[in-house]
Amino acid sequence: MGRHKAILLAITVLGGMISARQADAQTFRSYHCADGTRFIVGFYDADKRAFLQIDGEPVTLAKRLTVSGARYSGAGITLVIGKTGSTTVRHLKRPVTACAVI
Repeated sequence: MGRHKAILLAITVLGGMISARQADAQTFRSYHCADGTRFIVGFYDADKRAFLQIDGEPVTLAKRLTVSGARYSGAGITLVIGKTGSTTVRHLKRPVTACAVI
């Protein structure tokens, strides 16, 4: 019976390795804002959300409808990235502040 379990385990591991797909393409950007806020945002090709690390906490922001550029919000945070690359963030009930990639 032990031999059958070992074979089954080997088949399961090999199957998992064969079916594993390559990781999605990803983009990470670090920002510094006019009010001193710093954050990192990550984007994945297969996911419409933005993944932030801000104030030492991870936050996932959902993509929202906008006329131009991209807007993400959630957990009291709003991130707006304009078509020209201009970026603003609003969090912790602070006013909107301009940010630049560092």
